[in-house]
Amino acid sequence: MSKGSTSGRLASVSGFADDRLGTAGFLKRNMRKIFPDHWTFLLGEIALYSFVILLLTGTFLTFFFKPVMEEVVYNGSYSPLKGIAMSEAYASTLDISFDVRGGLLMRQMHHWAALLFIGGMMIHMLRIFFNGAYRKPRELNWLIGVALLALSLLEGLTGYSLADDLLSGAGLRITAGVAQSLPLVGTWLTFFLTGGEYPGDEIIPRFYSIHILLLPGILLALITAHLILTWVLKHTQMPGKGRTNDNVVGAPTYPSFMAKSGAYFMFTFGVIALLGTFAQINPVWLYGPYTPSDISAGSQPDFYLAFLDGSLRLMPSWEINFLGFTLPMSVIVPALLPLGIILLGLVLYPFAEQWITGDRREHNIVDRPRNNPHRTAIGMSAVTFYGVLWLMAATDVIAANSRLSINEIIYTGRVLVFLGPAVAYYVTYRICLGLQRRDAEALGHGVETGVIKRRPTGEYIEVHVPPMESIEAQVRGKEPVPILAGTAEDGDGDGVPAHNGKHHPLRRLRAMMSRAYGGEKVPLDGDRDHDGHDGHDGRGEHAGRGERDGHDGGDRAGHGEHDGHDGRDRAGRAAVGPGTDENRAP
Repeated sequence: MSKGSTSGRLASVSGFADDRLGTAGFLKRNMRKIFPDHWTFLLGEIALYSFVILLLTGTFLTFFFKPVMEEVVYNGSYSPLKGIAMSEAYASTLDISFDVRGGLLMRQMHHWAALLFIGGMMIHMLRIFFNGAYRKPRELNWLIGVALLALSLLEGLTGYSLADDLLSGAGLRITAGVAQSLPLVGTWLTFFLTGGEYPGDEIIPRFYSIHILLLPGILLALITAHLILTWVLKHTQMPGKGRTNDNVVGAPTYPSFMAKSGAYFMFTFGVIALLGTFAQINPVWLYGPYTPSDISAGSQPDFYLAFLDGSLRLMPSWEINFLGFTLPMSVIVPALLPLGIILLGLVLYPFAEQWITGDRREHNIVDRPRNNPHRTAIGMSAVTFYGVLWLMAATDVIAANSRLSINEIIYTGRVLVFLGPAVAYYVTYRICLGLQRRDAEALGHGVETGVIKRRPTGEYIEVHVPPMESIEAQVRGKEPVPILAGTAEDGDGDGVPAHNGKHHPLRRLRAMMSRAYGGEKVPLDGDRDHDGHDGHDGRGEHAGRGERDGHDGGDRAGHGEHDGHDGRDRAGRAAVGPGTDENRAP
């Protein structure tokens, strides 16, 4: 499509709307809004489109689901359960699965969309965290994202429990037990949910109202606010050629971004439809109706709540009895502590980083994860902590399919939940420094091509070429992590300016944390890293000299390597690409 035809169509749309609503200026301005082009920016759209599919499939299911806990005798199409007493909620779920045309497909698409919604949101938040896209002026949008994640976990729990099958009922029994264990408010909260003693007759109707009315309304409002803020504040972009904090390099909303987003929505819809068609999930007819006295072996929650189940399994028995009251710490701690660490850590981290570094600038260019090694290491520690707890939710399944006893698995998990994040932190930090050294070496000595040449002196060298211009611009977009002003080493040995003639312990701590967290770890000049060691090995140094030594006694090979930077060796280009593909700018 030519530029003229595109402008003409945009003008026609603007004219049509302006004649009726007076919005020509608004449409023209916003339809030409520029969006950066990078694959990681599409991760958030997975969650957005999954939410849309959730609304569509959920609306269909509400026409047939009956949120009633009255007992009925099932006489539907599923023969193995005929004549069995069950709640009307479970019976209607079976009817949707076997007697409503397209009902099973809608149920499965709804469940897969829920998993993809929460999973996409988690991956999107990890991208924002590792890139530092939560910094000023986007702190409020980050907090909205954390609230969306927390509410989505609750939305998943309430929806998962509606079928009233044996598997979801086991999870609901655990939820009620955790609520009862809370001091002061536990009993009242349980009565509010169940309408009396557990399980009561009200928990499914109340969960149904929360699931289809309250939480979706709040989620929809927060998602709208999130999108508006993203639009108003502009999108962050990766470092690269021509990109600054004051511009946006990319494609316009119309037609490029709209076409891409439309295609991506259809792709997401197609994947969820295929999963709902061919990948069975939550076959409630195999579990049977819920009875409080029964539980099936190998029961596992959905992945987004598995870490809480894992923490319950790892926690040793511990109770506190005081003045006639009992605090079951074996339930309170695993139910509240892991979730509190993750959510509270997400809320506080942007402000903690700002306090440590003193950096209050606006950031529209994001960081490559390797360029802030401490932040990346902290993020991987949190992922490892979550992953260990998630894995420990399957202790019985692991024990049943291995030669290990369940006690051995639990004891191992108790060690890994502390040791795993520490190891992940150290390994990630060292990897980030190694990647920074590789970037510095690529700038200082060129990129290896795999081409070996022999010099007249008999020495063999590997040909190096300068990195591509776009890759070099991306690497040079690195900025040192800021250090709090006044923390440089000075005469008193700590670099902390005195306040009223005293060095406050908190100021000392802040200065120490700032020096450790910030600063340039590996300079881009490639001469020396932060430990004072060479930023390259001897082979790379010789190759770099040989590559640029165009005046060495008749060394035509070396001279040929130096000539023609614009027409550089294709092998050099191929060697550059894989090393930076994860963060390549368009």
